[in-house]
Amino acid sequence: MNARHNILAKLRHSLAGTQPIADIFNEALVTDPWSYPADQRIAQLRKLMEAVHTEIHLCTEQNWPQRLAALVAERQLDNLLIAPTTPHGQRITAHWAQHPGLAPLKAYDRPIEHWKQEMFDDTAASVTSTLGAIAATGSLILWPTREEPRLMSLVPPVHVALLKASQIYDNLYQVQREQQWAGGMPTNALLVSGPSKTADIEQVLAYGAHGPKDLVVLILEDA
Repeated sequence: MNARHNILAKLRHSLAGTQPIADIFNEALVTDPWSYPADQRIAQLRKLMEAVHTEIHLCTEQNWPQRLAALVAERQLDNLLIAPTTPHGQRITAHWAQHPGLAPLKAYDRPIEHWKQEMFDDTAASVTSTLGAIAATGSLILWPTREEPRLMSLVPPVHVALLKASQIYDNLYQVQREQQWAGGMPTNALLVSGPSKTADIEQVLAYGAHGPKDLVVLILEDA
């Protein structure tokens, strides 16, 4: 019998004659202090995210491509990476086609091994969707897919995230319950509260150390 079996045997033996402790989980303790009126969720999220240098813009479902194009032009970005087969990727492509003077689009439509150097060295910004946001912590929920891999939100210096106002939740518990996370999760679900930063070196805060230097959130309100 190896060491692993010995340890497991001792653990099982130590439980002999014991009774499971009753589950004393109190849902109210993890929800009530972190609940907000529906009309205050955007303000709560914005307050927390802007406090850590996230840039937020209020748009509508109709005009967000125009606001995105304006941001790309204002920042003089050389290019913009999109997921071309997603609904938002198709809307960006259509808007760009009507305005040929905009910065070129890049499509994440091939394995990263085929264009790794270009991705890391010559991609100025990217735009991705979100699964929602959490007002209590000021966090975006990113849910990487085959169409929109994790690298899209990690590598480019500027990350633009699209967030529907109707998908801003009070707290993490509410998100997990309402979206039924227990039924299936990706290998990498992410909570993002601001641009990448670190103060490890000489306690000087630096942005962009382990990911995007700038995080821009377009909140899409119903209109």
